[in-house]
Amino acid sequence: MKTQDLKKFKSSSFLVKSNSAISMLLAKLEIANAELSMKLGRNVLINMCGRVKTIESIQAKCRKKGYDATYECAMEKINDIIGVRGVCSFEDDVYRVAEVLSTHQDLKIIKRKDYIQQPKNSGYRSLHLIVEIPIYFQGEMQWIRAEIQLRTTAMDFWAGVDHQLRYKKGKKEAVLIGKELKEYSQAVAELDRKMVELRKRIDAI
Repeated sequence: MKTQDLKKFKSSSFLVKSNSAISMLLAKLEIANAELSMKLGRNVLINMCGRVKTIESIQAKCRKKGYDATYECAMEKINDIIGVRGVCSFEDDVYRVAEVLSTHQDLKIIKRKDYIQQPKNSGYRSLHLIVEIPIYFQGEMQWIRAEIQLRTTAMDFWAGVDHQLRYKKGKKEAVLIGKELKEYSQAVAELDRKMVELRKRIDAI
């Protein structure tokens, strides 16, 4: 019955609203990129994408968090059913993009999770913004919640490898790889720091 209830995430109305939210958030990232690129004389965001979680992924997260696997509970408790990601070359640009987004009056930032300054236990690093954006549909306005992930190219590469490892958890070799990957996260952090320093030296020439 609960699995049947989650099928509401495949309804036409939900998909229209969620895809509209993604389009609007990607447009905001485009605007932030244009504004910062004009100011800094270089491209800030080098990649942007958006997605809606699959029903299987929503169900798995409900199970992991101990939530009821229902449409209403998932919509209330899970912040990243709708998500967009912006990838920057440099770590300080991540915060510049977040600052520009904070000035948009039609975007409510309701929570900020800085996993760059305080990485997850796995070594994962990114800046997460939980936001709400107004969507107009069938004559009504509704605030739709979504997550914006901002990270560097190096962080994105690391996260991609970590994502592959998730499906292997529980196996002995996966545990060892996880420990090694966490060490590489520290190397990625150092690389990001050095790249910012290098860019500043180039700018000073």
